[in-house]
Amino acid sequence: MTRKTQIKIRPAPRGPLGAHWNGEGVLFSLFSRHAEAVELCLFDPSGSDEIASHWLPARSGDVWHGYLPGAGPGLVYGYRAHGKYAPRQGHRFNKHKLLLDPYARRIQGDFGWSPEAFGYCHGAEEDWRPDIRDSAPVVPKSVVIDDSFDWQGQPRPATPWSRTVIYETHVKGFTAQHPDVPEQLRGTYLGMAQPAVIEYLQQLGVTAVELLPCQAFLSEEHLLQRGLRNYWGYNPISYFAPHAGYAVSDPVGEFREMVRVLHESGIEVILDVVFNHTAEGGEYGPTLSFRGIDNASYYLLDPSDLR
Repeated sequence: MTRKTQIKIRPAPRGPLGAHWNGEGVLFSLFSRHAEAVELCLFDPSGSDEIASHWLPARSGDVWHGYLPGAGPGLVYGYRAHGKYAPRQGHRFNKHKLLLDPYARRIQGDFGWSPEAFGYCHGAEEDWRPDIRDSAPVVPKSVVIDDSFDWQGQPRPATPWSRTVIYETHVKGFTAQHPDVPEQLRGTYLGMAQPAVIEYLQQLGVTAVELLPCQAFLSEEHLLQRGLRNYWGYNPISYFAPHAGYAVSDPVGEFREMVRVLHESGIEVILDVVFNHTAEGGEYGPTLSFRGIDNASYYLLDPSDLR
């Protein structure tokens, strides 16, 4: 059962987009040009029980923001954007759908393509009737992180392009069966940072690894229906959160440690990023983040141009 408690959130100067901890509280900032209000929803550590909610109290231009004293790393949250539901005009606001923060550094929870995750009644595409079921139980949530990390003074190698040798690889596949990588680390960010892997890359003369998508991604519905999963990662749902499936326990910290060790070994890190679509898919896809926050703006549409 959902249990909501009274929390205090206050206006504060606009900060960078996302959720940022300053040691005493968290500043939340979210872009939405066409929303009429934005609700911040807080969950217990498991993400299963919504324990508090509050309206973001301030707006600067198209950014909604507020400061939550006492909040800190590990806080699980999501947004509900309130506004016009008019799909044919480009607006897909639905207060019943919990939304990922596009700037979240970590997300948690699985997604199983439940009908509740869709902003319209799934199967009723012709009339676009809104779905009023709460999607919170079936969608991933955002998590506040501690942004500090000890890089041990290690700078980026900055190899000149004329001397750069790039090795493209897959974080999981490269070490999934590597005999010289500890079994518990195979297929992970930390597996990429093992001495045997580093030595192999150096022997090849590699100066940079290009990692296939390791931003948080989802498996497409048609794959799951066939008992398959997305292996390559070309279906992102969060551009700033490392994919949790490649971590032992801490995706952010372990990703950073991998980068630190590679840099220490003179190897740069290049990320393959998918910008032409997200896991929300086309117009008939689920409402998980961008679509519900401000569909018309994120898809670079001016509603006045739609007929």
